[in-house]
Amino acid sequence: MKNYVFLQKFSLLPIFLIILILLTSCGKNFFRGADAKKVSPDPRERVKKNLEEGKGFRLNDVVKKGAMRGGNFEFASSNELWRASLDIIEFMPLTSANYSGGIIITDWYSNNTNPNETIKITIRFLSNEIRSDAIDINVFYKKCDSEYKCVVQKNNENIESELRREILKKATIYQKQTKAKNKSFYPDVKMGKD
Repeated sequence: MKNYVFLQKFSLLPIFLIILILLTSCGKNFFRGADAKKVSPDPRERVKKNLEEGKGFRLNDVVKKGAMRGGNFEFASSNELWRASLDIIEFMPLTSANYSGGIIITDWYSNNTNPNETIKITIRFLSNEIRSDAIDINVFYKKCDSEYKCVVQKNNENIESELRREILKKATIYQKQTKAKNKSFYPDVKMGKD
C-alpha cells in the first residue's frame, strides 16, 4: 500500500515539472503584475485603451479572420445585406440560401392572378459593404403556354433595380440599428467604421 501511494505521488512530479517549464518559457513578463498607477480603475477606459492598442479580441474579429472552417466566415445574422435580402424576398420560397457561398436562389414563384408566368430571383453577394455594387441580382421570367412549353427570359432591369434599392435601404436601417445598439452597450468605445 505504501509503495502505491509513493508511485502515485511520483507520477504527478513529471506533470508538475512540465507545467513549470512551460510557464517559465513564456518569458519574464508572465509573472509580473500590472502597475496600478498606469491602469485605470474604470473598466470602460481599460476596454477602450485595450481596443485602441490592439490588445484582446472580439469574437466578431476572430470569426471574420477565418477562425471557423478555415475560410472567410461571418455569422449571417450580423450581415445587414444578407438579412435585408432575405427580408425583402421573404414571400418567395427559397431553393438555396448559402451564406458562405454568398448566394440566395429562390424557387419559381407565381401569384394566383397568372399561374402561367413565374419568376425566379438570384442574389449574389460580392461584398459585405452596403453599396450598390455589393450585390448582383438576376431576375428570370418563365412563361408557359397551355401545352406547358415554357420560355425563360433573363433581365428585367426594372425589378432588379427596385430590388437592389429596397435591399440597400433596409440594410442601411439595420446597420444604423446595429451601430446604435453597440453605442449604447459601449458608449465610450469607438466601434468599427463610422
